[in-house]
This record gives sequence, C-alpha cells and structure tokens, in this order.
Amino acid sequence: MTDSSLSLGSERISTLDTAFEILQQAWEGFDSARPGQPPTSSKSLDLLSQGLPSEGVGAIAALREAETFLDESLAQSRPRFFGYVGSSGLEVGVLAEALSASHDVNMAAVAATATMVEQQTIQWVGEFIGFGATNGVVTSGGMLSNLTALAVARERALPGSRITGLDGRGTLYISAEAHSSIERSAELLGLGSNAVRSIPIDENRRMDISALEAQIKTDVANGHVPIAVVATAGTTLTGAVDPIRAIAEVCKAHGIWLHVDGAYGLPAAATESAGRLFDGIDLADSATIDAHKWLFVPKACGILLVRDDAALLATFGHAASYMVDVEENPVDRTLEYSRPFRSLKLWVAFRAHGADSIRSALEENLKLAELLADLVTSTPNLELIVKPQLSIVPFRRVPSHGSIDDHNSAIAKRMQSDGDAYVTSAIVDGKTVLRPCLTNFRTSEEDIRELLRIIEHTGSQLEQEAKLG
Repeated sequence: MTDSSLSLGSERISTLDTAFEILQQAWEGFDSARPGQPPTSSKSLDLLSQGLPSEGVGAIAALREAETFLDESLAQSRPRFFGYVGSSGLEVGVLAEALSASHDVNMAAVAATATMVEQQTIQWVGEFIGFGATNGVVTSGGMLSNLTALAVARERALPGSRITGLDGRGTLYISAEAHSSIERSAELLGLGSNAVRSIPIDENRRMDISALEAQIKTDVANGHVPIAVVATAGTTLTGAVDPIRAIAEVCKAHGIWLHVDGAYGLPAAATESAGRLFDGIDLADSATIDAHKWLFVPKACGILLVRDDAALLATFGHAASYMVDVEENPVDRTLEYSRPFRSLKLWVAFRAHGADSIRSALEENLKLAELLADLVTSTPNLELIVKPQLSIVPFRRVPSHGSIDDHNSAIAKRMQSDGDAYVTSAIVDGKTVLRPCLTNFRTSEEDIRELLRIIEHTGSQLEQEAKLG
C-alpha cells in the first residue's frame, strides 16, 4: 500500500470509534425533543474566522469540531422540526450514504451492480406509489427532477428544439399554488416564465379542470404549442393534490405530456387513508418524488419516474468521444455527469424496513396531522385555515387585540429563535399563518400537543410584551 499522509493509517480504528460515538449520540438525541437551540459558540465563531490551514489537526480533532458545528446547526431530524418540508435522516439511510461515499461510485457511466441497484430502486418507487412499470433517473431533488421532466416534454412537443432552440410558442400549465421550481425550469429551458399558465384552483385548492381546458384551447387557437401540464401531488403551501385523472384526460385529448410534481406528497399515494387522492397517477408520463422528504432518507435523493425511456435518451443523449466503451451511459438520460450513488440509501431503506413499515410511518404522519387539525379546531383562539389533505396544517392564533398577521409572523420568528419547536409561517389567501408540516417518523402525539402549548405560550408572551410597550 502506498504510504500517504491522506490515509488514516493506524488511526483508522480510533477515528471510526469516534465517528460511531458521535453518530450514536446524535441519533439518541433525535429520539426525543430537546429544549432550545444552542447558539453558535464563540469557539465555533473563532474557528470559522480562521484562514486556510496549512497543517491539519488530525481526523479525530476535526470530527469533534464538526460535531460541535452540527449540534449548533438546525437539524431537521429532530421530532419537533415542523418547518418547510423537512426530512428525517433515517438511520439506515445515513449508514448507506456513508458506504456509498466510501466507494465513491460515479453513476455517469455504467457502474456494474450500482447501475442495476439504481434501476431497481426506481422500479420499487414506481410500484410503491402505483405509477407502474417505469424508467427514470435519480437526481439531487425536485428542482432538477422537474427540470429534467420538462426538458423531455419540451423535446417531445417541439422535436429538435434541444438543437435549434425555441421560437416562443411553447407553454406550460400549472395550478396557482404549484412550486416555484416549475417557473424556474421554464426560465432555464428557454421558455421563459411568461410561458407558464397559472390555472385557478377550486374550493379544495386543486387545479380547476374547466379553466385548464379553456386556457389550452385559447393558446392553441393563438398558435401556441402546449408542452406539458404539471399536476401537483401535494402543494408545498397547503398539501393540496390536483385531480390527476381528470388532468390526464385533458392531456390525452390534446396530446400533452402530463408531469406530476409529487416531490413532497406523492409517497402518500401508497397509503390507505390518502391513496384515493392520487387516482390517475398510473396515467402520468412522468413524476417527481423527493425520497429525502417523505420517504425519510437523508438528502439528497430525488426520484424522477419517466415512462418512456426513449424520450429521456432523445433529450439527453450525446456522442462523447471520451465515453465510447458502451453504447449508452446513464449520463445520456440526465443533466448530471459526476452523479453520486444516491439511490443506495433508499434501496437499503426498503430492504431493511420493508415497504409496509414505510407505509405505516406515512400513515402515522397523516393521523397526527388530523389530530393537530382537530386540536386547532377545538381551541377557541386558534383558527384552522385549510383542512389538511396530507400532512400540512395551516392555522393561526388569534390575539386579543392587534394585527393577526403580525402576531403569527412574530410567533414563528420567536419560536425559531427559542428552538423548542421549529415552525415557519406562510401566506394563505392573504393571511399570515403558521404552517407546520409533518414528515418525520420520530414525531409523536406528545410532540403535536407540545407544539400547540409552545404556540400558546409564545403568543401569550408576545401579547404581554405588547401591553407593556
């Protein structure tokens, strides 16, 4: 073996022991909530102000420094993290990620068994959510998955556009509450955000089918070429699920690509309690799922399902003189070249726990969301804004006086600062609301009840401070 100063050498075992200890303490710390969020320490600030080190401190010392940084950082793995759409850092996924990083497989080229594992994982996800037999790619997440799917849809609607460019005719269709990644994709693909048609939502916050049909007919009459309709399977704002089957029928009638952005919500298609909301997913041309959201594995692991493998190849295939040993490489189906073996952690999660256990964890999150909604409804000074379809529960606290919007914005900011529970605010129908999202397998009924207690305590404290001036 070549003697290198970059090898751990004789310190390998002691370094692994240290890493194991740090990991064990972290996982045990995530099993239940902790009070408060430690601020960045003066020691960390001093270290972070230093320049590039010319000599190292050793692996164990560096890991201990990293341990402190992480403890002082906002960890979404904690059971009372309700902000944004969090993840859980599933333990076996963490270990699989470490193994994957150790082997440093590059998925740009055919990577023997790893390539087969990725394809099996994609198939498993398609089976789990009812999409059916499929092809696809593993990406860094929803932004890249949606961009990839819409690039494929663009090439199908406007053949050769990847080479010749665009002429301004292409259009996309989304609900009024779709994720901003669709507009960003339109900008990156040369369509421009003006080409994105925002379709009104109905009383259940789902895309209005009549309005969609009317907009498509108007655009076609005006010489536009519809590229794709994007149905959202769990909006980031409220968790609403667009009517996929009805949208699929419109797409079929007009020959339009149907993409389902289910980055957050689509795993719930596998559940008994929410599965009906995703009726028609088997008719979609493509679908996005972020396994690092509601399939619990650590970031990053985005799954893009694409039914037509040839369409992927037609969009991304290139003849590169430095990759000629096989007829096709995985890079011919994706934007990324040096792509890590992201799928291993999801494969290990399915293999270690089984689909039924993952489905059960999803059901528990859905049940807790219903509990939270019921508790909010039964509390006099709380107002439920949207009844949850999935696991997002927007509501607000109504103060005895003053601006309700300002009060709820202040509650969110104070809670984020205090760190006993983390919740973010959002704007729903012009109202500032608290928007807890439940996507953590560690979250319990006790955590839900404690969340409301903390909100009430924080709100009362803010009201008292306002009285005192």
